[in-house]
Amino acid sequence: MKNILVFGGSNSKNSINKALAIFASNRVDGVSRNIVDLNDYPLPMYGIDLENESGIPENVVKFYDLIEAADGIVVSLAEHNGSYSAVFKNLLDWLSRHEAKSFGETPMLLLSTSPGGRAGIGVMEAALSRFPRQGANVVGNYSLPSFYDNFKDGVLLNEAPEFKSAVESFQNAL
Repeated sequence: MKNILVFGGSNSKNSINKALAIFASNRVDGVSRNIVDLNDYPLPMYGIDLENESGIPENVVKFYDLIEAADGIVVSLAEHNGSYSAVFKNLLDWLSRHEAKSFGETPMLLLSTSPGGRAGIGVMEAALSRFPRQGANVVGNYSLPSFYDNFKDGVLLNEAPEFKSAVESFQNAL
């Protein structure tokens, strides 16, 4: 059985992105899911001086090991000011210092959502540009607008053909 890593790129305890990632992962057949929360991997703010003094934090290595153990990754990114949330960007920076190609060419379903109509398009564009340089194999992507209008009680109300296609592409890549 294939193992997929599932998380939201946010440290919100009620992350709408984590909810979307979990929902999407439940649409993938024949896999086990390792659902993680970024709050379980606290990290100091990245800085070259800190890295030189202390090395790579243990939680970076632990998170990298989760990626290495996964046959696929489902991640939904929160958008803060048109880009990654601070907690996710910090993790991304630390991961790149531990291993430049930190996503290891693992198939990835890349998602984003927001309460507004733009659906996290800014962070999606940033990730689609950056992630491949960090070893991501993005095989499907989808941005859900107006989360609270389109997602209720853990369910996407109207699964758009683009969402279904993104999940199918991910399923086929596993």
